Amino acid sequence: MKGMSLGLKEALRLTLEHIKPLPAENVALIDSVDRVAASDSYSLVDSPSVDTSRKDGYAVLSREVAEATVENPVRLLILGSMAAGGEKDIHVKPGTTVRLLTGARIPAGADAVVAEEFTKQGGNEVLIESFAEPKNILPRGSDVTFRKCILRAGRQISPVMAGLLAVAGHSVVPVFGNPVAGIIGTGDEIVEPGKPLAYGKVYASNVITLAGWCNRYKIKTRVTIVKDDYDAISSAIKAMSDETDAVITSGGAWTGDYDMVAQVLEGLGWKEVFHRIRMGPGKAVGFGTLNKKPVFVLPGGPPSNLMGFLQIALPGLLALSGHTNPGLPVINARLVSEIRDSDPDWTDFFFGTLEPGDGLPAFYPMKKRSRLSSIAEATAVASIPEGQDYLPEGSVIYVQSLK
Repeated sequence: MKGMSLGLKEALRLTLEHIKPLPAENVALIDSVDRVAASDSYSLVDSPSVDTSRKDGYAVLSREVAEATVENPVRLLILGSMAAGGEKDIHVKPGTTVRLLTGARIPAGADAVVAEEFTKQGGNEVLIESFAEPKNILPRGSDVTFRKCILRAGRQISPVMAGLLAVAGHSVVPVFGNPVAGIIGTGDEIVEPGKPLAYGKVYASNVITLAGWCNRYKIKTRVTIVKDDYDAISSAIKAMSDETDAVITSGGAWTGDYDMVAQVLEGLGWKEVFHRIRMGPGKAVGFGTLNKKPVFVLPGGPPSNLMGFLQIALPGLLALSGHTNPGLPVINARLVSEIRDSDPDWTDFFFGTLEPGDGLPAFYPMKKRSRLSSIAEATAVASIPEGQDYLPEGSVIYVQSLK
């Protein structure tokens, strides 16, 4: 595909085709949230491990109390009480009952629990005034069953799923490794934040934005800034490729006199997959591999830099950590004002904001500008797909959420 212009869908497909998830590692359940399962996990136990009571109440033989009413209560002798986690067992025989607290095991002989609100206790006896089905028993294994699969490989682990794994007897879970991304900002004009700003210079914002996005997805980063110098860029890329799982270059992506990232990568022997996408902003995005590791080439203009990252680099990084459908979350929204594209052969992106609407959230597109301040308040991204040049006001469209 070298030298060719690709549509966005094809570019993303090729990117993901060239990326395999990182090797699996075992992590503690508390550290597994938002990670991706590397293999199926099966329950090691039944939970609950015994039949337990859903209510505070009395364990009974259901046939004895089936006709109980307030006018004709059934009188039972209380043999004792049992609480959740208790080890003692008391056998329930006709004419007797055991007081249970929620979560207590069902004593031998009993086949139902009468909730406390349908009883009246006096001394060592209780009057059952209603049976009030259901039987209020949580059967053994009703939460998780021994040897049943509870987590499939490729699924992202939620806090509740981590809890379920604990219930199922696990303390650790195998997940795909989280990548470390090396971010290289290039340009004679950029200065590391915190250092004095000389005349004509600007602070390096793109690398901070990109590292911030990586941090949101628990992707660790190493960031460096280099001047527009062939040897300096080459050394930085080689070092980052050795020390990280993926490299992102920011700036110097095109063909100007000082745009030498592509030349450096050629000299290092990278395998270019593409270096131009029919999308705006972000047409100068490139992708390839160096020493079998992914390299993402992003342009320097803030909107183009961020869009290239969101549409290509972020899905690639998420694929490294095992996500099967990587990328920003997508929702339906209603377009507040029309948007137009001057070239229907391209995918045209619009930053914007999402606000609560009537039924669907409302998407307000922002005017296209070339500076970071113009997109700092954006909460979503909409696009006019390739092949179209216009989306009318009121359209229901897919938008990518930036929240």
